[in-house]
Formats: sequence, structure tokens, C-alpha cells
Amino acid sequence: MRRLLTVGAFALAALIGGAAPALAHNVLVGSDPAEGAQLSASPREVQLTFDQPVRAGESYNTVNVVGPDGSFWADGPARVEGNSVIAPVRELGPVGTYTVGYRILSSDGHPVPGKVSFTLTAPGKGTPAPGPQGGQDSGQPADQAESDSGGMPIWPWIAGAVLVVIVGLVLALRLGAPKK
Repeated sequence: MRRLLTVGAFALAALIGGAAPALAHNVLVGSDPAEGAQLSASPREVQLTFDQPVRAGESYNTVNVVGPDGSFWADGPARVEGNSVIAPVRELGPVGTYTVGYRILSSDGHPVPGKVSFTLTAPGKGTPAPGPQGGQDSGQPADQAESDSGGMPIWPWIAGAVLVVIVGLVLALRLGAPKK
């Protein structure tokens, strides 16, 4: 019985230890402008701050600013500075809610999409950009265009853990059987 408990404990530890890499994705911890901010003037840039460094030098990192009428306001590619991704923004135009859609490459190599919104309360004199940044061809923010996290699916890890438990039980029962 002791062997059975030992094998079960090792199998449980392997199952729990295998789930840890899924928790390594970057998480947005702040933005400028902040989520839900009310601005009377256009920001010059949008800054997104994450809990871990973002992979720099990757053309995968995109930030799009979409206006209330679906027009684009980002003014060039995003740049990575440690834990932050910064994107220049044109002078905004119409009053309303602007959505900052982003897709970054996490420090663990997985894509992380998301969005934040702010409201422009006074009209600006800016004109929208001709199209989205980062090669997207839709008017959706980056988080809607890429909803799959990519990477390896979890089912092989679960199947492997079940197999380890079954093999451990068989070995424990065979080796622990009384000798005749």
C-alpha cells in the first residue's frame, strides 16, 4: 500500500508540475491612457505595461487604435521597451470611445491579445490613418483578429499524466503482490 501511495503522489506531482507553463503568459498591468479614462486632448502615444518583459525585435507585436467610427489612429509600428509596448498615435478626431487593441509576443513565446478603451470628450482636428498597423486587414482590434493563444494543446499533457498514473498503479500492484 505504501508503494501505491508513493506512486500516486509522484503522478500527482507530475500532473500539477506540467500545468505550470500555462501560467507564464504576460499579463497587462497598466496602460496610458488607463482603461476607461476620459481625455479632453489626444494622447501622443499609447503605452501598455505588462508584468514581464515583452519579446523585443519581433514584428509580431502590434497595437491598433480604433476610433468610434471604426477608423484607425495608430501612427506607426509599436516599439518594445522592457515590460512596455509603446505605439505613436495621430491627433485624434471625433468624440467617443477609442479602443486600443494589441497583440504582443509573451516572454514565453505565446501571443497575448487584449484591449483597453478610453473616451475622447472634446473633438480633435486629426485625420485617421489609411489602415491598420501590423498587416491586419479588418477593422477589428488586434485581440478580436487573433483569439487563439497558439502553442501546444493541453490534451497531450493530460493523456501523459493519465498514462503515468496507470503504469504506476500496475507496477505497484504487481510489485506489491505477496509472494507465494
